Amino acid sequence: MNSTGFPDRHRTLGALLRRPYEILAAWLYAELARQGFPELRASHSAVFRTIAPEGSRVSELARRAGLTKQSMAYLVEQLVEWGYAEIEPDSEDRRAKRVRLTARGEAAQHRALALSSECEARLAERLGQKEMRQLRRLLERLYEQLESELTPPPAP
Repeated sequence: MNSTGFPDRHRTLGALLRRPYEILAAWLYAELARQGFPELRASHSAVFRTIAPEGSRVSELARRAGLTKQSMAYLVEQLVEWGYAEIEPDSEDRRAKRVRLTARGEAAQHRALALSSECEARLAERLGQKEMRQLRRLLERLYEQLESELTPPPAP
């Protein structure tokens, strides 16, 4: 609490969850750039974290990521232009298209996951294994609670 009786805006639960994520994401994308994937930004994770191994329709990606179809299409268009993804006909519906990661996209995805694991290991060194396990358990519980209680229903 500050002198006004309100929580310090940098210490609200949202800020305490968001700020570490922003710091970790900035580090991860700087490392990806340094390691040969300079175009990628945190916004592109909406594609990488929601795409199925066999590919996905843009509408599926948008729904999973909680974005509009137009926003997702823009991200996909960038990834296609930079060689991280490709668009191909959908085998189930010839009118539809599927987005798939290219070899470059898969390499970027694998590298990002490896960097994420590296970052987690470094954090565990600083916090200690016990506190790291505790942090993970608390975050998993928080995720489950928020997911079940506060997730809004899908739009009609």
